[in-house]
Amino acid sequence: MAISSLQKLTTTIPRRLPSFFTTRTTTTTTTKSAKVSDRIVKLFAITHEGEKREVIGLTGNTLLKALTQSGLIDPLSHRHEEIDSCSAECEVQIAEEWLEKLPPRSYDEEYVLKRNSRARSLNKHSRLGCQVVLQHQLVGMVVAVPKAKPWDTP
Repeated sequence: MAISSLQKLTTTIPRRLPSFFTTRTTTTTTTKSAKVSDRIVKLFAITHEGEKREVIGLTGNTLLKALTQSGLIDPLSHRHEEIDSCSAECEVQIAEEWLEKLPPRSYDEEYVLKRNSRARSLNKHSRLGCQVVLQHQLVGMVVAVPKAKPWDTP
């Protein structure tokens, strides 16, 4: 009985789909490329031992993520890419010619850098790797990575 009433009900419902189910063809032009190769940013990092290494990151990712993926920063020392969980290892030194291509430091970044400086004067080259977002204009940037502090190693 229930099946017959269900069949009667389905025959009375129109077979047309609502407008939000219909497929529409729209042409959109995007300026961003879907290729990963177009998003690559190549940087150079100077280790605490003085070795120059090439680092490859993607636009939109942070400098910290690129340094971590290249093995220059221990991923366990900086578990989150949030400014509240910054360690001293997150602080990097940016070469003079690249400072003007970066946006200015935020108030929170200034605060963390001063807190990590332990009462020494704040260096204008100091930036937090988790706050520097990679862009195409930063291709070739030179960054110095500090030696890990004993309290940063897990």
